[in-house]
Amino acid sequence: MASDTSGASHTYPSPTHAPTSGTTVLAAVMLIVGGAMAVFEGIAALTKDHLFVVTRHYVFRFSLTGWGWVHLILGIVIVLAGCAVLGGALWARFFGVAVAGLGAIANFLWLPYYPLWAMVLIAVNILAVWALCMGMHREAHAGSTV
Repeated sequence: MASDTSGASHTYPSPTHAPTSGTTVLAAVMLIVGGAMAVFEGIAALTKDHLFVVTRHYVFRFSLTGWGWVHLILGIVIVLAGCAVLGGALWARFFGVAVAGLGAIANFLWLPYYPLWAMVLIAVNILAVWALCMGMHREAHAGSTV
């Protein structure tokens, strides 16, 4: 009967180091994809494409150029947050939750201009927030079992 009597301790993944769960990697990929889509959304709005419908009496009415800059800058920040999450930075998870939440809000306000694209990005951002929060929870639980 074989047993491990070498005295070597088993090391478990720490939630403060590199991404250790598939959920965290999923969150990072969703942030990068969602951020890239937001960048394209911003570029499309900045070029004043005839693809967008402008409503007359919308409470959160900005010019199409203003919305373009909002989505372009927010998209770049979301992509950078996703790259930082892939790098394993703990602060990036919290930052990713914050910017993905802002991305969901911005796309909710963008609904009258391009509803289908906005709903897809809202779903992507909410999925990224869920994956970031669940990844932290699972890794913290795995790190506490010795």
